[in-house]
Amino acid sequence: FAAEGAHVLVHGLALDDAEPVAAAIVEAGGKASAIGGDITTEAGSETAADDALAAAEGRIDILINNYGTGERGFWFDAKTGSDAWIDVYQKNVLSAMRMIRKLTPQMKARGWGRIVQLGTIGSTMPNARMPHYYASKGALANMTVSLMLELAETGITVNTVSPGLIKTREVEAMYRKQAAERGWGDDWSEIERHVMREFMGNPTGRIALTSEVADLVIFLASDRAAMINGTNIRIDGGGARMVS
Repeated sequence: FAAEGAHVLVHGLALDDAEPVAAAIVEAGGKASAIGGDITTEAGSETAADDALAAAEGRIDILINNYGTGERGFWFDAKTGSDAWIDVYQKNVLSAMRMIRKLTPQMKARGWGRIVQLGTIGSTMPNARMPHYYASKGALANMTVSLMLELAETGITVNTVSPGLIKTREVEAMYRKQAAERGWGDDWSEIERHVMREFMGNPTGRIALTSEVADLVIFLASDRAAMINGTNIRIDGGGARMVS
């Protein structure tokens, strides 16, 4: 977004989390501001929204609901009880709802806006693992369609982007650890081939890059995507293998 000329408001649950990212954008020649606030709470989301609007001089055109997490677990694990479900819904669903409610009215007043939610392919094809996480991401995709209808003819579009595996630092570290345990070597292309064969394979034959997901989000936030609305777009190299 910074490379496209946007003033990027980088959010972290704590301001310290956002500041290094914002500083890196500025150092690279972009415009960015760091915003803090625990959006899993009403008070924290109020702080985040107020500070974001102040930094943007009252105008936020694009909201990317990218915060979310999920602990591993199965249906009947001791750690996957009610508290775990409530916690993941606070993080993956209610945090997005709060920011939508706080930032959409000023988009509506200007007659233009973009809201993009980050989901997962598991929102439409869950499995037995991490049921609370997949249910919450399914709720996010459902919320997208409801919000699209609420914002009909306002100039605001709402879409969900649902990636498969993404080569984040955490994912790469996890598979490098498994590679060491399984004797796959330390060459990433070889590790990736094993991951495709043994875990989450796709016809493209590799894990998506973060930049590829970002490119899709940037497109959906542009004027060129004005007729794309209420969708849940998979970016998984064809891994889902489904017609919808």
